Amino acid sequence: MNRAVIKFSSEDCGICHKMSFYDQKVAEELGLGFIDVKMQDTATYRQYRKILLTQYPDKAQMGWPTYLVCDSPEGEFQILGEVKGGHPKGEFRTRLQQVLATAAS
Repeated sequence: MNRAVIKFSSEDCGICHKMSFYDQKVAEELGLGFIDVKMQDTATYRQYRKILLTQYPDKAQMGWPTYLVCDSPEGEFQILGEVKGGHPKGEFRTRLQQVLATAAS
């Protein structure tokens, strides 16, 4: 997987759950991989923790959910941008497209 959206969320977050009905589909339609990291899933969280802490060293400014768009999330990753919080499907798509456009320029 070269470029992916990593979703950091909580099982207790209603907005995170609502977004799950379309966030993966939108990411894949834009040609991105999708990695769902629930904070309660310690094995998966441990795998992607380094990426999250690069962007949010103390996790204080995170949104619920927080989506980080990354190149090479399984290796020497580079964070291209983020989308924080819940958004309607169309706005979420637009925000991901803006991250990709900024990364391309």
